[in-house]
Amino acid sequence: MPAAAMPFPDATPTETQRIARGLRQKDAALIGELVERYQYRLVRYLIYLTGRSDNVEDLVQETWLRVLARGNQYEERSRFEAWLFSIARNLAMDGGRRRQRERLAEPDGRTPAPDTASPFLAAAKGEDAVRLAAALARLEPACREALLLRFQEDLSLQEIAGIVGAPVSTVSSRIYRGLALLRSHWKGGSNAL
Repeated sequence: MPAAAMPFPDATPTETQRIARGLRQKDAALIGELVERYQYRLVRYLIYLTGRSDNVEDLVQETWLRVLARGNQYEERSRFEAWLFSIARNLAMDGGRRRQRERLAEPDGRTPAPDTASPFLAAAKGEDAVRLAAALARLEPACREALLLRFQEDLSLQEIAGIVGAPVSTVSSRIYRGLALLRSHWKGGSNAL
């Protein structure tokens, strides 16, 4: 863009403004930068959210397609990662409901065998990591998601509330309850949850 076209040539846009403008313009360089910056976090979040590693690549791809298609809806007053995780969460929840309907509709009444290797345990490397992954896997999904968004993705309570569609007080309660369960697991051994 020529310098004369910019309304305030001395002003530097904030990161969120730059992202919002780039998404509206479908700037390929910006999209590439966002994918590079957030891909790992998005994959990790979806694995923890769904508790499965299969289908995550499809969810990630669909998330980025939605980001491209709905880039003009991104509001620069919120952090990009909160908006990104909200899109990913909605897609994961829709996929979960769709899989549930498909299982109920199976003619022989069989349910598919669960994943034999938990993605939590497969990703863990040390003994403490294995214990933590196992404890997280046993938490109710709402508590696990709140803990992951707060401590792993470093989102604020307000951002998490926007993503999960719950009041801040509910998010805070889920975090508190999840931490209490993790603490009791850590002190009392593997069967405390």
